[in-house]
Amino acid sequence: MKKRVLAIAATLVTATSLLGGCGLLGGPDLVVYNAQHEELMDEIVPLFEEETGLDVELRNGKDLELANQLVAEGEDSPADVFLTENSPAMSIVDNAELFSSVSEAALETIPDEYVPSSGNWTGILARSTVAMYNTDAVSEADMPASILDFADPEWAGRVGFSPTGADFQAIVSAVLEAEGEEATAAWLEGLAENGTVLDNNLVVMQSVNEGDVDAGIAYHYYWYRDQKESGESSDSTALHFFGDQDPGAFVSISGAGVLDSSEHQDTAQQFVEFLTSTEGQQAMADSYALEYPLNPEATLDPEVKPFDELDPPMIDPATLNGPKVTELMTEAGLL
Repeated sequence: MKKRVLAIAATLVTATSLLGGCGLLGGPDLVVYNAQHEELMDEIVPLFEEETGLDVELRNGKDLELANQLVAEGEDSPADVFLTENSPAMSIVDNAELFSSVSEAALETIPDEYVPSSGNWTGILARSTVAMYNTDAVSEADMPASILDFADPEWAGRVGFSPTGADFQAIVSAVLEAEGEEATAAWLEGLAENGTVLDNNLVVMQSVNEGDVDAGIAYHYYWYRDQKESGESSDSTALHFFGDQDPGAFVSISGAGVLDSSEHQDTAQQFVEFLTSTEGQQAMADSYALEYPLNPEATLDPEVKPFDELDPPMIDPATLNGPKVTELMTEAGLL
């Protein structure tokens, strides 16, 4: 009798363990630390859940906030997957050696230039740096050839930007990689002296539209989204795309990576593979986000400037340095 009871108990423990691992006792099959737009992932994750029958828990936060949380948690993190809006946060986690290598199946659909040299995470979406300008105040011909020119005295009081956001800090990372520390420090000092600091990129667009500033630094999708919805915050503006591989033509990469500490490696890799698949990429392209898919088989709204017409600087996403950017921006009085 004692042996039978022990055998039954062992069976129950095993079954409970299996059920717990499959999310059948109320726990998720996958925990995703999500710094991408919450609305976007709320749209995409259910498609993965419906296709696989798996349960995904999103824990939402900001790029650098979640990256630093992962570093603090280390091997004890409950996260299986990390998603970001911009790549410097991915590099923080990668440099802490907390990622597994991304599966070949996930990487085969993404062009090499949007995968870091480490191969430990992959790009999933892209956003182009732009300058929005007020069409009543300036013309396209008046716009500078380089984003660095916004630090010049002629733009004093005329250009807005949001230095506290991860978007702008990613742009600064690109300037740092392309131009070096001394030039980046000088540019930031010029912006601090001449520019107008605003709360976020939506406020940047609204301020340009209302004529409070002549131009503003942001990403492309804010303008295209507003145009698609109502144009209320963008009707008096247009977009200026920098060219010639200027830092102002920087394309920022949203990343996805699997945590090495994850106990659900296969499931986590499957989720990243879905995000880079043609199905997942097209679903993101068809969403409200209007960010560029990186899988060439997926297509974005034709009203958005085609991805292949952009002329960004060639920068290895793994080299973008978030901590150094924070240091330089703090020294310039922007943080």
